[in-house]
Amino acid sequence: VMASKLPAPGRARLAPMLSPEGRLKGDLTVFNWGDGTWWIMGSYYLREWHMRWFSDHGGDAGDVSIRDISDATVGFSLAGPNSLRVLEQLTEGDIGALPFMGCGTFDIGLIRAKVARISVAGELGYEINCSSAEHITLRRLLLEAGADLGIREYGFNALLSLRLEKSFGIWSAEFTQGYTPGQTGMDRWIAWDKGDFVGREAAIRERDGNGPAQLVVTLEVEAADADASGYEPVWSGDHKVGFVTSGGYGHSTGKSLAMAMVDREVAAEGTDLKVHIVGVERPARVIAASPYDPEGSAMRVKAAAA
Repeated sequence: VMASKLPAPGRARLAPMLSPEGRLKGDLTVFNWGDGTWWIMGSYYLREWHMRWFSDHGGDAGDVSIRDISDATVGFSLAGPNSLRVLEQLTEGDIGALPFMGCGTFDIGLIRAKVARISVAGELGYEINCSSAEHITLRRLLLEAGADLGIREYGFNALLSLRLEKSFGIWSAEFTQGYTPGQTGMDRWIAWDKGDFVGREAAIRERDGNGPAQLVVTLEVEAADADASGYEPVWSGDHKVGFVTSGGYGHSTGKSLAMAMVDREVAAEGTDLKVHIVGVERPARVIAASPYDPEGSAMRVKAAAA
């Protein structure tokens, strides 16, 4: 079912899921907790869609069973250079030894939590999940432990800005069931040598053929009073060559940024384009992915030395 390899015990892995036609059915994260249990995490609002897909493709076959724990298990994303220092005040476990994309079970205060070192914000970060009954207590513990470190709660718009600066796509914007892994860059997670998986033949045809006609790129926009937000047309001269999938202001980079699906012929870094924002065509340029910390050193820093 997954087009990627499965993670080793104590590890997590990004896992695209494809349709037989080689188009995206999910951008999921798989966690191997090392005790015979696994988590498959995706967008909450797609859970019934994914559960039907698993059921149709043998999700309860043999010694494997799948159940939806979305309402019983909730959590928080903790991100920033001081995120480890916050957690170290709350657990006696060696959480600093958890590598990037590592996962494990830790006692956070008196809460038994599932912790993964994952960050959508592009910084050192952790996703901490617990039972829904303990959610309020977990929030209080994190805020109290981080009070002297300047901890703050952040919402969707802040996260949107941060993930744009990392060129991280999301479902219903950069990823939809109409797009292929080659279009969206999700092909980097495909394990071509793993053997059969749903959509393998179609994905290979795309890889070995002419490739996708359009690609997701990152744009730096010369915006004025408004940033792109999504579905604005993208132009090359007088020709419409694509559309914005999402956009906003990058507060760390000080730039107006957008991600866009554009024709392959104009997808090269440095290509000058225009984005139609609130009735005005604004100059834009294709830039390298991840304008903030392109090497990913902040996310991958050795946590013990953070």
